[in-house]
Amino acid sequence: MQGDFVVVGGGIAGVSCAETLAFLQPEKTIILVSESSLIKTVTNLHAITKTIVSFDVKEAPSNSLCEKYSNISIVHDTLKEILDDKMELVTKNGAKIKYTYLCLCMGAEPKLIAQAEQFPDYIIGIRDTDSVDVFLDKLKHSKKILVVGNGGIASEIVYKVQDVQINWVVKDNHISATFVDPGAAEFFQDSIHSKTPNAEPISKRMRYQEDELHKSGAALGPDWYKSLVLSGSSEKQVTIHYKSEVANVAKIDNNEHPIEVTLTNGEKIICDLIVSATGVTARRNFKTTGMLHYSEDGGVKVDEYMRTNLTNIYAAGDVCTANWQWAKHWFQMKLWTQARQMGAYAAKSMSGHLNGEEILQDFCFEIFTHSTKLFGYKVILLGLYNGQKLGNQYEILVRTTKSVEYIKFVIENHKLQGAVLIGDTDLEEMCENLICNQIDLEPYGDDILNPDIDIEDYFD
Repeated sequence: MQGDFVVVGGGIAGVSCAETLAFLQPEKTIILVSESSLIKTVTNLHAITKTIVSFDVKEAPSNSLCEKYSNISIVHDTLKEILDDKMELVTKNGAKIKYTYLCLCMGAEPKLIAQAEQFPDYIIGIRDTDSVDVFLDKLKHSKKILVVGNGGIASEIVYKVQDVQINWVVKDNHISATFVDPGAAEFFQDSIHSKTPNAEPISKRMRYQEDELHKSGAALGPDWYKSLVLSGSSEKQVTIHYKSEVANVAKIDNNEHPIEVTLTNGEKIICDLIVSATGVTARRNFKTTGMLHYSEDGGVKVDEYMRTNLTNIYAAGDVCTANWQWAKHWFQMKLWTQARQMGAYAAKSMSGHLNGEEILQDFCFEIFTHSTKLFGYKVILLGLYNGQKLGNQYEILVRTTKSVEYIKFVIENHKLQGAVLIGDTDLEEMCENLICNQIDLEPYGDDILNPDIDIEDYFD
C-alpha cells in the first residue's frame, strides 16, 4: 500500500490529524492505521472562548471516516516497525505501507502499580473500551474496592461508582491534585460522599459495540462513564488515605475479600479489587531503523512543527513530548484537549511542508486551557493555574461559595497568570484576556473577586 500521508492511531490525536489532512489535502491519499475497529472522533464541539473548547468524544465504526472523506482509507493493524530509510512501515500482520509523510499518534498505555503483573485478576487499569468492560464485570461482584491514583479517571470512579466501599489511595495531601489545589479539593468533599451524584445531562449520541476482533487501542473519552451502570454489591462509603502509596499486595485464602493491601504508611486494607489509575506512559511498542529521539518521560521528542528527528516523521498526542521553547502560559499535559490540538496542528504542518508554505505555530500553544467535569461540576483550567513555573513569587486570590462555585486567580507582579474556575462562573473569557494581554490589575486590588462588583464590566 502507499499513502501520501500515513497516520498511526485511532484515538483523538490520530483521527483529528487524518480529518484535518482530508480537509487541507483533498486530492492526496491518507491511510489511517488503527488497532481498533472503533475510532474516537470529536463531536458537540463548543468554543467557550477563543482558546477554550469543550467537546464530547464519539465512538464510531472506523468506516464512518471513509464514508465522510473519500481520500481516507483504514487499515486495522498494529505498527511493528518503521523503515525510515525506505519511508515505509511494517505492521504486525506483515503489511507494508509506503508513506511520504508519517504521523505517529499511538497515544499511551496505563502505568500500572508494580504489583499488577503478579495479580492480574485483581489489579486492573482503565484506559480503553476493553478495560472498562473488565472493570464493570468485576465491580458487579465487589463490595470493597481500592482506587490508586489522583487524576481525572480516579476522581471520576470515586464519584460515579455506587453501592461499594471505596478506599482511595492518593500520594498527595489532597484529592484531584493533578488538576486542583487543596482549596478546590475541599470544595469537592461533599460530592465525594454523595449517594446520588449530580444529574448528568442525557447523552443523546449513539454508542457502538466494538467487535471482538479489535477490543483495544484508543483511550477513553471524557464522558466514558455516561450510560454505564457503575455499581457494586454493597453500600457506598468512601475512605481517603492521603500521602500514601501501595507498598505490598498479598492474596488471602479463606476470606470474603481475597486481597490484602499494605500502604506505605503501614495501614492494611482488605478488598476485592484494585483499580490502578496512576497515569500513563507513551507507547513504544515499535522499532525504527534510524535512532528516534525520546525525552526523559518516554515520549517521542517533537519540535515546534510536531516533527521528530527522523525525516518526514511527525508525532502528536500522548505519544510525544513537546521539545520546543514553551510560551510562558503553556505547558504539556496528557489530555484530550491537547491530543486534539496537536493532531490537527501536525496535519497543518505536514500539509504546509508538502506545499512549501510558511507555518505559524497555532495560537492554542500560547496559553494552557482545559475544560472538564469533576465531581459533577464544570471545571475550567487556564494558564499557570497551580502556579506552575512561578516558584514562590506569586499570590492567590480565592472566592468560593459552598456547592456553587470556586474561583482561584494566580497573580504575579499584579498580572493574572492562571485561573481555576469551578461551577458556572462565566469568567472564562475575561480570565483568558487578562492572561493573554497581561493587563495590570494593581488598581483593582482584591476587589477583582469582590462578588458585589461585576468585574467583567471593567474589561468589556
